[in-house]
Amino acid sequence: MNEKIMIVDDDKDIREVIQVLLSSEGYNVIEASNGKEALELVDDDTDLIILDVMMPEMNGYQACVLLREKTKAPILFLTAKGQDSDKTLGFSSGGDDYLTKPFSYNELNGRVKALLRRYHVYQGKSTTQEKQIIYKTGNIEVNSAKRTASIDGEKLNLTDLEYNILEYLLMNKQQVISPSQLFEAIWHEEYYYGANNTIMVHIRHLRQKIEKDPTNPEHIKTIWGKGYYCE
Repeated sequence: MNEKIMIVDDDKDIREVIQVLLSSEGYNVIEASNGKEALELVDDDTDLIILDVMMPEMNGYQACVLLREKTKAPILFLTAKGQDSDKTLGFSSGGDDYLTKPFSYNELNGRVKALLRRYHVYQGKSTTQEKQIIYKTGNIEVNSAKRTASIDGEKLNLTDLEYNILEYLLMNKQQVISPSQLFEAIWHEEYYYGANNTIMVHIRHLRQKIEKDPTNPEHIKTIWGKGYYCE
């Protein structure tokens, strides 16, 4: 079954261009002209969302927050903006990647393939047989082969980025991971001024899901001025 990609953009011409490009690669492409329509169309079969930022009534960041309540599918922001503050806002609202207009076909195709590949593994769709590797801290367990995390045996509902952060910290237990090291390992992008805010938002969300008291964490701890670590 071909991957299902939803394009959300109020510009019909841009939707058509991307639709033609991705359809030629064999993807099943659907279109939404605004955030409200995207929320109505997204379903469990959606594998990727390409989301424009500058839209009337509901901008891409606002739509992303609401989409995150309905899907774990990766979200690729598509925008003319490219400032670090815009990237931080995009990642903080739940986006997975950021592509600035104008972009080349090869760049778009490369980002799409990378996001879909990670998502398929996360959803357990990979057919590759991998050695099962388990990481633990307290009552939390991460299964790297299945890309699942659980607490007291109950599966955690983590986003792709939240899982990646938790897994990376557990892979490097008792090592202090600096914000720049964590950002470059998880986002696969060069660390920039303001990226620390992005990390803090995702760490906070992760703690809300795994800690009894997120304000006094037992699992993911902070050493101010140095970084994060798991015992």
